[in-house]
Amino acid sequence: MSTRKNLLLSTTVVAGAAAVSLTLLSSGAAFAQAAATSVNSQASDVDEVVVVGSRIRRDNYNAPSPTQVVTREEATLQGFASTTEALQSTAVTGGTSQITNAYGGYVVNGGGGVNTIGLRGMGPSRTLVLLNGRRVSPAGSRGSVGAADLNVLPTAMIDRVEVLRDGASSVYGSDAVAGVVNIETRKNFEGLVFEAQRNEPLEANGAGGSTRFSLTAGARGDRWRAAGSIEHYDRDELTLRDRAFTRCQTDGFLQGEDYIDPLTGKSKCYPITTTGSNGSAINSIGTSFATGVAAQGAVGTSFNRWRPNSGVNSGVIGFEGVGGGANNLNVRDTFDDRMLNESLISPVEITTIYGEGGYQLHALGNAELYGEVLFNNRKSSQTGYRQLALDYAKGSPLIPSNLAFSTFSPDQGLNQDQDVGVRAFIGFGNDTSKQEVNFSRYVVGLKGDFFLPDWRYDVSASYSRSRSDYTSEQFLTDRLIETLDVVSNGAGGFECRALASNPGCIAAPALSSSVVGGKLPKDWVDYVFRPVRGTTEFTETILSAGIDGPLFSLPAGQVVGFFGLEYRKSEIDDTPGLDSQTGNTYNYSTSAITRGSDSVWEAFGEIEAPLLRDAPFAKELTLNGSFRYTDYDSYGDDTTYKIGLVYRPIDWITVRGTYGTSYRAPALFEQFVGATTGFQSSTQDRCNNYTAPGVNPNRVANCTAEGLAADYQSTQSVRVITAGGADAGLKAETSTNKTIGLVLQPPLPSGWGDLAFAVDYYEIEVKNGVDRTGFSNILTRCYDSNPADFNADVGFCRLVERDSVTHALTVHDSYVNLATDIVKGLDYTVRYRKDVGPGTALFNLAITQYTEVSNKLFEDDPLEDYKGMINNPEFTGTADVSYAWDKWRVRYGVEWVKGTDSYAYYEEDPATSQYDLAVGDYWLHNASVQYSGEGWTLTAGVRNLLNEDPPTISSGVYNRIGNAPLYSGYDYLGRTAFLNLTKSF
Repeated sequence: MSTRKNLLLSTTVVAGAAAVSLTLLSSGAAFAQAAATSVNSQASDVDEVVVVGSRIRRDNYNAPSPTQVVTREEATLQGFASTTEALQSTAVTGGTSQITNAYGGYVVNGGGGVNTIGLRGMGPSRTLVLLNGRRVSPAGSRGSVGAADLNVLPTAMIDRVEVLRDGASSVYGSDAVAGVVNIETRKNFEGLVFEAQRNEPLEANGAGGSTRFSLTAGARGDRWRAAGSIEHYDRDELTLRDRAFTRCQTDGFLQGEDYIDPLTGKSKCYPITTTGSNGSAINSIGTSFATGVAAQGAVGTSFNRWRPNSGVNSGVIGFEGVGGGANNLNVRDTFDDRMLNESLISPVEITTIYGEGGYQLHALGNAELYGEVLFNNRKSSQTGYRQLALDYAKGSPLIPSNLAFSTFSPDQGLNQDQDVGVRAFIGFGNDTSKQEVNFSRYVVGLKGDFFLPDWRYDVSASYSRSRSDYTSEQFLTDRLIETLDVVSNGAGGFECRALASNPGCIAAPALSSSVVGGKLPKDWVDYVFRPVRGTTEFTETILSAGIDGPLFSLPAGQVVGFFGLEYRKSEIDDTPGLDSQTGNTYNYSTSAITRGSDSVWEAFGEIEAPLLRDAPFAKELTLNGSFRYTDYDSYGDDTTYKIGLVYRPIDWITVRGTYGTSYRAPALFEQFVGATTGFQSSTQDRCNNYTAPGVNPNRVANCTAEGLAADYQSTQSVRVITAGGADAGLKAETSTNKTIGLVLQPPLPSGWGDLAFAVDYYEIEVKNGVDRTGFSNILTRCYDSNPADFNADVGFCRLVERDSVTHALTVHDSYVNLATDIVKGLDYTVRYRKDVGPGTALFNLAITQYTEVSNKLFEDDPLEDYKGMINNPEFTGTADVSYAWDKWRVRYGVEWVKGTDSYAYYEEDPATSQYDLAVGDYWLHNASVQYSGEGWTLTAGVRNLLNEDPPTISSGVYNRIGNAPLYSGYDYLGRTAFLNLTKSF
């Protein structure tokens, strides 16, 4: 298909609104290119193609499932510098949150730097990503690799993206629960094209900008074709320092309950809280209680936390009291300027090489031997901030005489069973995590005419491999132990006791005000703070074969079918660094090896039958059905099916609907991920200060029932245990999917233009869903539950344990089969085109409404509906208007996220609650202009034209970035200019 036909294909998609419920990103370019050409004449030029959601070749798009098409032209006009950005936009995702480069400080499936897509808010593991109709294998780092990484996609060669928002397991197999994303590359491309794009944030001094360069080339002969591209994408780091809304995170509590910093008289920046880019206790020491001088803002005369102050010459000389008793934790120092060096948007460099080709054999049924190859290298990193809690043993010569009185606690792992004399809470500074992921994909196939008339066959094999090397900087426990066990060196200093057996050992610094303040000897830091490296490898082999063609004829037309077989085998091998495996990373999670494999045989088919055509009150009635038999090594066999119907009573009205079943076999990491023990801050304990005003009364009753004091404050980290579910009998999840749609294309009087409207209702219900609940959600839901349930140890409380002596919490957050996930809603689309003056005007409106987003963990739990809550907006929408004439095109677009409110869910009264749990409507405006010259095109524009900052909420409930919710629907970059230049040779 020529480049021209690709443009005409987009026009046909727009015209065939019976199959397209969302064409917001595709329709403008299509109409602009073909303003003077009739739809019917265009459609005649389009070859038979296979549209996502079906394997049957068609010459039209009257399919029963709603499909959205995103063209490269519209993505460029919106300022997207990569396919990743376009796919994660509100227009495609319906406003549901996605894993982006803003999650650098969080543990996510696929590791740091990964970007994934999940439709209908059901996560990336329930959305299948295809490249030219074939699966894109997972890529990433660490043991939880399980979804396609959008970073591997070849942006330069992409022609269009088809998004099916409908379950399609019977057509594509496992993972196609919430929908399918199919990326189609340019076919039969000829010529040479250079493209360059720069996105420049204007509010962050250039930080967070991105640059992409690409070169695309193609040629063809009588029997062969070949095309390919090479591109490089570079996104700069955006730090917390670079944006105003992240420079001073505050609690944001209502009712005047923020801690007021006595040094500034304002709400404290970066306090010690439970969510967001938190502060940390630094520049202080912990001792046993002693009488001393109170710091500014502290109360009482007896303290167990102290801050260096050389002016104090009584009590604990050289230190002022900042903690203990009734003192607020935020009396302590919690902010270090280096915290602002943390990544808000993590930097990444991506190099992609893609090639495809074909050769006509003139044999085996006019067969074509074809192939694809994809190489992708991603280098990403994230900057974090670390506190170092360094324990000095009781009696250690490293403790000065004025602190020798203290016995802080029993040994916590650094002092070889000696009591801790003093703990130093040191602001260590920044650390870096890095990932380098190499992804390769090879496809070879043969397609041609089958021996039956008008039948075609396609046989292919593919192999994909993701290899990741990941590194994080860690304090090594064994080295800290060595360096803290010291003796005199005879020259007024100290040396390691183990120096004779380990000549490289560097003694820890003696406890002093400068050490507590974060000034640490470089040679000691270099010895104890080391890179820990791990590797992840994921491979997938796929063999598939299919035939399609006419089965027999009915009065209304031919019944066509597709029948196929497929074999897939996947393997994962994640080997964390030895120090991670052995628990030698101080105050950090441990990780075991993740290793496992799974394979599946499948047989499937699809039949489409025209039941009526050009009959009274039935211009068209077409039935589509598909089925699949699956046999997994991991959980056995299953069958799925899907039935769809398209009905056109008259030319301009189409009713469509589908009903089907889907399944998802547990991903390899969900089955085999090695048991991981992590530790969360003691501030995550929901019973901390549980008698404070405004606390949920259920939480007060439940914490009291555990025998905790009214002023309880945890000093123990929360242990979180995660493990794969294979040994626990993890099963495949099953689901049902229903869509019902109405499409109207009323004929308008001549000169009035073209109007199309579509509305689709969708309903997905997942049974036995495989997921982790999240330790924070588990704790909140347990301690805020009805006291009767709490005492009975049911629901979320089944996953929580509290030590009866130390009161330390343990949370089990492993992969389990959740009882139910339900998503319901409607998609609305309006499109209007009209010739105006010398050109064509086009208006698009697309709105997604969620009427239910609910789940429950156990069968006997009630369904909880999250619709309309923070990060789960009830409505999202996009709209744009464009005008194209001669060589020009201008576009103005708006993205909308309806305001959200979580007060009711958490049983909080907004009039009395301390929490800010509501945000208003959020609007993003974008504008661009494009000029096409002879062999070149220049596009310029601005995203977030009005420089809209994300809304703010208070801490304590949701994860935040600065004061804003951690939600991909909000723009963290601010007003951003973009420029794209495309030159053909």
